[in-house]
Amino acid sequence: MAKYMEIRTPRGRIYVDENAKAVLEWATDFQQKWMKQYSEAQKHIDGAVLDLCEPFIPKKTGMLFKSGELGTDIGSGMVKWIAPYAKAQYYMVRKNPSQTGPLRGPYWFARMKEMFGHSIIADAKRIAGGGK
Repeated sequence: MAKYMEIRTPRGRIYVDENAKAVLEWATDFQQKWMKQYSEAQKHIDGAVLDLCEPFIPKKTGMLFKSGELGTDIGSGMVKWIAPYAKAQYYMVRKNPSQTGPLRGPYWFARMKEMFGHSIIADAKRIAGGGK
């Protein structure tokens, strides 16, 4: 019988059995072994997104930024600015620059991600145990 391919990861393996059928076998210890690291990495990402977006978010009273802190459950993977006007502020292109900072304005997440996305991901990989 020919030797069939096998793919192994920490999450489990895929192999071809004697009937030439692909079999997916989950590692039983994966969740307990890796969940804490992945959870910590996700918390880092969520917190970094909130912190690094702050200088980019339009600011009059600071409520829009604070709505991100209130609307985000750190570690969930969902960062939300929940102020009723957040969507309008995100997409509204202004004719005049912000008086509260040169970076403040629309598309704050996209612009922050362009500047800091690689470092956020690199840190998350390091925390999760998958990179430098």
